[in-house]
Amino acid sequence: MLVVDIVLTGLIIGGIYSLIALGLTLQYGVARIMNLSYGEFLVAAALIAFSLYTGMALSPLIGILIVVPTAFALNWLVFELLLTPLVRRARHRDMLEVDSILATFGMLFVIQGVALIIFGGQYFSYSYLSIPVSVLGSALAVNRLVALAFATVIGIAIYLALTRTRTGTAIRAVAVDPVSAQLVAIDVRRASAFAYALGGALVAAAGVLVSMFLTFHASMGVEFTMKALIVVIMGGVGNMLGALVAGFLLGIGETAVARLLDPGLTLAATYALFLAVLLIRPTGLFGRSTH
Repeated sequence: MLVVDIVLTGLIIGGIYSLIALGLTLQYGVARIMNLSYGEFLVAAALIAFSLYTGMALSPLIGILIVVPTAFALNWLVFELLLTPLVRRARHRDMLEVDSILATFGMLFVIQGVALIIFGGQYFSYSYLSIPVSVLGSALAVNRLVALAFATVIGIAIYLALTRTRTGTAIRAVAVDPVSAQLVAIDVRRASAFAYALGGALVAAAGVLVSMFLTFHASMGVEFTMKALIVVIMGGVGNMLGALVAGFLLGIGETAVARLLDPGLTLAATYALFLAVLLIRPTGLFGRSTH
């Protein structure tokens, strides 16, 4: 059934979008770092998962246990060494946003260049759990269902951790007002570093999951960065639930256009939906007005 097929495929794509956007929500909403190199970390994780599978026959579901902690540590290091000096010299958050855009824009080309040197410019893909199964009369590959399951579990776990734990409450407090957070003994710099590193770990997890069913290459990180930005703004900057909902909404919308109209119109539909949300809700679906 076409409707069921659109919904299921859209949920799979949307689940990945939500996971990707959740990480950027943490990096931008909490640490106030506009990370233009965000998608490069996703592609790097996908390339590493590909290498582990083809070179060592290591399942990506096991590889994710290696890639995610490594990405967390690497992003923490990037924040401490590259971004902390920007945080210290920034007189206000708007200045930090501008500086971080310039810094991460340069980092984008560094990561992309290293990936091109190591892997080249060709396309990569591998067959893992590409067994078709019938779900409500719609044929779907097992790898896509596994990716959806992992993305959903990770997304819900992060959301609950941020809304039900003391650490999560501290992180959300920093996102709302870092000055007030300091007044109640919250270590703002440490919370920002943790949020930035956690965001990097989430996008790395998405990269491993995407690699199981998507053809990718070393230069396509910008595409994922743009999708993540769209989802974050649609959901409401800094809003975790908004990122999850907007990701699924975008996934279903893109799938519907591709199946009912023309796959070539997918990008146009993405921006049309984005603009429609901004016209109706300028602060995003779950954003709050500052006035």
